[in-house]
Amino acid sequence: MSPQDAYASLIGKLREVALIGSAASTLEWDMQTQMPEQGIGVRGEQLELLSTLRHARFTDPAIGELLAILTTSDLAKGDTPEAANIRETQRDYTRACKLPGDLVGAIARQESVGQKAWEQARKADDFSQFEPHLRTMVGLKQQAADAYGHDGERYDALLEEYEPGATTVEVASVLEGLRGPLVELVAAVKDSGKDVRHDMLERKYPGKDQAEFARFAAQAVGFDFDAGRIDVSAHPFCTGLNTGDTRITTRYDENFFGDAFFGTLHEAGHGMYEQGLPKAEHFGTPMGESVSLGIHESQSRMWENAVGRSAAFWKWAYPLAQKRFKDALWDITEDEFVGGANAIRPTLIRTESDETTYNLHILLRFELERALLAGDLDPKDLPGAWTEKMTKYLGVVAPSDADGCLQDVHWSAGLIGYFPTYTLGNLYAAQLFEKAREDLGDLDDQFAHGHFAALLTWLRENIHQHGRRYTAGQLCERVTGKSLSSEPLLRYLRGKAKSYYGV
Repeated sequence: MSPQDAYASLIGKLREVALIGSAASTLEWDMQTQMPEQGIGVRGEQLELLSTLRHARFTDPAIGELLAILTTSDLAKGDTPEAANIRETQRDYTRACKLPGDLVGAIARQESVGQKAWEQARKADDFSQFEPHLRTMVGLKQQAADAYGHDGERYDALLEEYEPGATTVEVASVLEGLRGPLVELVAAVKDSGKDVRHDMLERKYPGKDQAEFARFAAQAVGFDFDAGRIDVSAHPFCTGLNTGDTRITTRYDENFFGDAFFGTLHEAGHGMYEQGLPKAEHFGTPMGESVSLGIHESQSRMWENAVGRSAAFWKWAYPLAQKRFKDALWDITEDEFVGGANAIRPTLIRTESDETTYNLHILLRFELERALLAGDLDPKDLPGAWTEKMTKYLGVVAPSDADGCLQDVHWSAGLIGYFPTYTLGNLYAAQLFEKAREDLGDLDDQFAHGHFAALLTWLRENIHQHGRRYTAGQLCERVTGKSLSSEPLLRYLRGKAKSYYGV
């Protein structure tokens, strides 16, 4: 068989694998947005079956035979789309073949059961209801890490799924390196004695109006609702099901504006990345997929924060918000509202936290899940460990499990190794946004007039179109001319602290 014929056959097989995965993702979306609670039993069986089928189809020896032909051919050379697809498929195939099919099915089933158990436990504010499911999932993920193989740090094996090439030691070093400067910055803000009011965000905001305004903002920045939709879920997420079908979710709290609005911009950022990937041409192949979750998070955090919390954005958006929410904002000036959106104050909830303390939330979760996976922390002891670290890093204590260790969906879904990518995303976002400002001129003036297309086009050209052609680190250096650094993020955060607190 010629390399060209082998490549065409490989692409056909990868598309079939992707179609099975897309079907499973559609069922997962349905489960989290609208499925009746009593449907969880069969849904777990459906997802187990589809995951097992997908794994079996992808680890078929026939794919290995095609890759054996292709990896030594001229098609595998250079940085062409073909070379990227061959290289990354070989990586994925080698990794997938290490995982037993029955373990893949067991994890998929536990994901569906565990997420529903998490929803119920969170609603009941009772960690004991979720603890058996957490214990089961941690055990399954320990088995998976051991099957993948590691050098004594199970976390490395799972981190590879989300941030290829990164190691636990490297991530720990990044997070620890940020902790000192961020704690110092938070302390300086506190010592400044300046109180930036934020009470206007906690007034009455009718859910219907929030939904309409959040959708309007998501569409304005560039999320294509002809190729996507927005729904409600217990925890916001984005899923790119296939070409022309990207779905985001949010949640509404009528007594807090920020959760839905900034959460929707966050998920819209994910969604615009999914919509910008070249899936029409490369569906099912690495070229049609995101390079890493760190880069994925850079897109969501950029639109949520660098754009959505900027004074320039609200110069355009605030008159519209004030008109929509006149009962809540009639006595609040634009400057006061922007200050509230950027107030620096330790809070209980990660998704509601400010940009400076956010990374301390991530450090806490990284350390806890690393300990869980290593067997150094028993699942039953998670609430106590959570309280200890929240007190140490943020100086706040959760009054309940719902606002404590039950606030995130990730562990119920088996997403152990995911959390560090949020901080990596913040780092990438800051560095990429600095470069975008350099290339595009006065972005503030554009935002102030409700013009966001130039930034989105820049991201499409520099990030989205490349799929997995480059690693995250290579992509960062290719776009910015520099390796990933913490300095752009620290400059950005210190700049905000100076603007609003004079420190």
